[in-house]
Amino acid sequence: MTMKRTSGPGARGEAAWEVLVDGGLTGGRGRGRALQGALREAVRTGRLGAGTQLPSSRELAADLHVSRGLVTDAYAQLTAEGYLTSRQGAGTWVAQVRGEQDPRPAPVFAPDDRGGPDDLRPGLPDLALFPRAAWSAAHRRVMTALPHRALGYPDPRGLPELRAALAALLARRRGVAAEPDQVVVTSGVAQAHTLVGLVLHARGQRTTAVEDPGSPEHTALLAATGLAAVPVPVDRQGLSVAALAASGARSAVVTPCHQFPSGVAYSPARRAALADWARGCGGVVVEDDYDGDFRYDRQPVGALQGLAPGHVVYTGSASKSLAPGLRLGWMVGPQDLVAEAAERKRTMDLGHSVTEQAALADFLLSGGYDRHLRRCQRLYRARRDALVAALAEHAPGAEVSGIAAGLHAIVTLPARFGPEPRFLAAAAGAGVAVRPLSYYRAAPGAQDGDDGLVRLVVGYAHLPPEGVARAVRLLVGHPVRPARRLSGEAREAGR
Repeated sequence: MTMKRTSGPGARGEAAWEVLVDGGLTGGRGRGRALQGALREAVRTGRLGAGTQLPSSRELAADLHVSRGLVTDAYAQLTAEGYLTSRQGAGTWVAQVRGEQDPRPAPVFAPDDRGGPDDLRPGLPDLALFPRAAWSAAHRRVMTALPHRALGYPDPRGLPELRAALAALLARRRGVAAEPDQVVVTSGVAQAHTLVGLVLHARGQRTTAVEDPGSPEHTALLAATGLAAVPVPVDRQGLSVAALAASGARSAVVTPCHQFPSGVAYSPARRAALADWARGCGGVVVEDDYDGDFRYDRQPVGALQGLAPGHVVYTGSASKSLAPGLRLGWMVGPQDLVAEAAERKRTMDLGHSVTEQAALADFLLSGGYDRHLRRCQRLYRARRDALVAALAEHAPGAEVSGIAAGLHAIVTLPARFGPEPRFLAAAAGAGVAVRPLSYYRAAPGAQDGDDGLVRLVVGYAHLPPEGVARAVRLLVGHPVRPARRLSGEAREAGR
């Protein structure tokens, strides 16, 4: 079978990559497993590199003399496991496998392709809510007031006024114990984690524990700094501290306020145990507070950092609260680690944009940030409620969890919607982008789907309520109904 690349050597059909699959195995189920295994191994070994286009399911089925459904199931399973990626009408491609060091670009979703009308993948706020007028006003004020000397090379830790404003904000909203000289302004949480990883590597560490299930980004960022990620299981109370202690790692990356992706909030006992572990072994906990400002049933859970300020590095950003394109983040940590991180940042980029830092400081101090968060909180809650209502109407028996906070939920569909690979293939065919919970496990698919249930991580914040309802109807196979007039309250929730 012929595989095509769309970029790099061999683009536009100038060369072809071939993978031989033994189609002579007996038994339909055995042949399906053989096909999945052969394709999986070809991706792992690099014989099918990132960016390779696979033949259509019809073409491959004809080549191998098997049913098209068998090929469709294989593609869907490997897509769920993260080996393949697909786009409706554009085909199926080999993805950039986690940890793969392939320098060739993979045809991943472009940034502007996320958050489409039927995109239920998590991780994106509603960019239309960005407070353009208030942000522009902040820019005008700071550009008028900034002295000429402020436009020189900045302090790599960040503008003093922004660090002071962040320290006050984080103490008030998140319970973070910090002085301004413990704050470093970063280019998002990604750079904060990179800086911490470089410091830990320089201190002799070679492994760091990560949550399982957890964010693939954590593993990728750690790998870039020379640290190997050690998956540690997460249960209903949070990261297993016993498993963490047994792992031998002396650092861990966690999301304790709203665990990604399960939605679990670490229990008080588990938070205390994690802090005790760090103090006992002299370890470092990197806290990723990626969406801690959004909680809908009560006040947000305070940051873990407040329990052990000498051993926890708190990281956050404006990516979910404002927009990821601003590339504004921060880290708060022990002074010795912060000093090392700031020196790394100095050699990395000579500091962050002065005007953007000054605008954020103004936005915080003027109260604009708090007003914006209150508006987002109201609208995102309406969208969460729309998701729950749509599932109750169109997928009776579905369970929804992790909805007390954040911008996504875990949806467990009854067995009648499975098996999971076929469901995901049908969702893709209907034009709905969605990710299974298995995508976020260290061994994708190994712990999900055996009971026939379909477990999904569903993002809802970037869609208006009627968009959430439409995507759910498409997802579970119901026809789309004509749009109806919205009430004034619903229009506000959808803006």
